[in-house]
Amino acid sequence: MRVLSFQKLDIYGNITYINQKFCDISGYKKEYLIGKKHNILRHPKNSSSLYKEIWNTIKIENRTWHGTIMNKDKYDNSFYMDTMIKPIFDTQKNVIEYISLQHDISDVISPRRLLNDFINNSVEPMVVMMEIEHFGDIEKYYGIEISEKIEKKFETDFFDLLPNHCEFDKIYSSGYGVYALAQDKTKSTYTTNEIIANIHILQNDILNTTLHIDMFEYDISVVISMAYGEDALLNARHGLMYLKNNNKRFTLANGLSKEESRKSQKNLEILTMIRKAINSLNIVSLFQPIINNKTKNVEKYESLVRLIDENGKVISPFYFLDTAKKGQYYSQITSIVLDNSFLALNNTDADISINLSILDIEKKATREKIYSLLEKHNKHLHRLVFELLEDEAVKDFDLVKSFIHNVKTMGVKIAIDDFGVGYSNFERLLEYQPDILKIDGSLIKNIDKNPLSFNIVETIVAFAKKEHILTVAEYVENEDIFNILNDLGIDYSQGYYFGKPSAL
Repeated sequence: MRVLSFQKLDIYGNITYINQKFCDISGYKKEYLIGKKHNILRHPKNSSSLYKEIWNTIKIENRTWHGTIMNKDKYDNSFYMDTMIKPIFDTQKNVIEYISLQHDISDVISPRRLLNDFINNSVEPMVVMMEIEHFGDIEKYYGIEISEKIEKKFETDFFDLLPNHCEFDKIYSSGYGVYALAQDKTKSTYTTNEIIANIHILQNDILNTTLHIDMFEYDISVVISMAYGEDALLNARHGLMYLKNNNKRFTLANGLSKEESRKSQKNLEILTMIRKAINSLNIVSLFQPIINNKTKNVEKYESLVRLIDENGKVISPFYFLDTAKKGQYYSQITSIVLDNSFLALNNTDADISINLSILDIEKKATREKIYSLLEKHNKHLHRLVFELLEDEAVKDFDLVKSFIHNVKTMGVKIAIDDFGVGYSNFERLLEYQPDILKIDGSLIKNIDKNPLSFNIVETIVAFAKKEHILTVAEYVENEDIFNILNDLGIDYSQGYYFGKPSAL
């Protein structure tokens, strides 16, 4: 049977009776509360209009009031009560007292709401966010039912794992393997460094613990973000994202939300700059010469995107292209670059190289535009090179292979850009069968000083020659580097030593 909290109030709002259940919930003793005003439990976050509504209902209208009230206990913790307050009348129909029946519903209130209430009532809130590592993989591998059991089991067993010297007494589940602990740091008996040390102990204890569910065993680990003071919860949440992005397991995230806010503001400014440049036709293509190492004649140009800002300054894609991808402007920029590059075929007899990312190839609208341009400029396709930028993992490998096969059949040459770093590898050579390898600039720029770079480039060139693949060295900045590359047998060079990007 469910035991309700029960109170009696006189007509002035003084407590005249309470049962033990109410004492258990509030933390107060009976003898302390009897005679006190009912507002001793009043939560500062409740609006005055709520209490006006209650008193208007029970005192003016003489009706029963029913609703949810957030209270605070003896220790300033928040709790929620499903509350019914009923006026009691004498034989003359005068109100002589009020009775209140209440049921604690804190457990069914959103954990996020309870956490926010605790933080708002803390002098210096401290929040520790935990996330079960690879929880998405757990859900995919074991299914939703098991993953939910793992979540619940972790929450249930958590305080058995908590070191004795940790002062947290409640865990808040946010779902999808994310949990929070909270404490008022001013009430802690430990220094910040001691708290962090305790959290590391907790993290290791979790790592060495096995959860037993339905006769199976599950090993889990958590990443932990901690923050205290102003914006503690927001900082701790940003800390979890920081840990994911940087492959770390713990961070003290104080100030991270302000840093992220600055980044967000900067991204918005960049997106605004991109939008204005697109609208004012200031996304342009410049062309950098690529010379034949034997003849030193320009035989190719690489098409390179640039943005001209409102002040006429030429902006490198390094400063805006990644942001463009996040802001959905990337496809528009790609479309402009494709138009510019195909038109450039009419301005030179040299080959034109166009950068294509895997994202471009996998996007249907971009593929269709490319095929349309290839058909329109079919007389020049033997002078066209698509440089594949493998800056993202391939999602649809068959689609990419099909695209490469189709354009090569039409006479377009395929180059793998930035070869030797990132996603580029020899397996891709077997699949793509490129005509050209562009050796990454990070290997070229120090080749005169770094023996390892020299050996890697030498190996790439030897392999390419055996497979009859042409090689292009990027980032050729001086004569010494050029001479080394020429001696190695590299076919083409590109860099400021031969020319900066410019209009054709």
